[in-house]
Amino acid sequence: MQSVNKPVLHTYFRSSCTWRVRIALALKGIEYDQAPVNLIKDGGQQLSSKFTDINPMQQVPSLEIDGITLSQSLAIIQYLDETRPKPRLLPEDAKKRAYVRMISDLIASGIQPLQNLMVLQKLGDGERLGWAQSYITKGFHALEKILDCTAGQYCVEDEVSMADLCLVPQVYNAERFKVDLTPFPTITRINQALMELEAFKVSHPSRQPDTPPDLRA
Repeated sequence: MQSVNKPVLHTYFRSSCTWRVRIALALKGIEYDQAPVNLIKDGGQQLSSKFTDINPMQQVPSLEIDGITLSQSLAIIQYLDETRPKPRLLPEDAKKRAYVRMISDLIASGIQPLQNLMVLQKLGDGERLGWAQSYITKGFHALEKILDCTAGQYCVEDEVSMADLCLVPQVYNAERFKVDLTPFPTITRINQALMELEAFKVSHPSRQPDTPPDLRA
């Protein structure tokens, strides 16, 4: 049962966009209820009229919080950072903040949409793996070069930022699609460091209420 006072996250366990928001909520210590939306079952529950009223784009995530409903993961994360600023996910320094937004947009706009479920469903079964591998690999080559200039322990120096929230789910997708990560040592190193943090562990797709039993950690 959903609490009246808690935010409600409309989520799908394997959605990388939703995973970004789950990490942000965990880092900021925000308690929330989950309202699972199965993107596969019943032809896609996101297409229902009930969910369309919540998010006209028929996508997850959507977050009901503070009397409003927000969609689009980066908009949600930035709202959380502005209203609940500790720990900060966008640096105070303007140049670092620009780097964080650049990396986040590269992943959220330049890589992930090209291999998400909505796109892959338009392709034949034999085309999907090669398609996803191609666009993830292309994006990772660009991302690796950027991170070589911006990274410390994490994507932008040594503080976890919105860029890291985008990176980890995208590496998970790359592994799902059997992308060779050998050419991307910086991406791999940062991902490994982030996955040592509790907020990234508890928000992992294998540990969600709607995770199928055979995929649970």
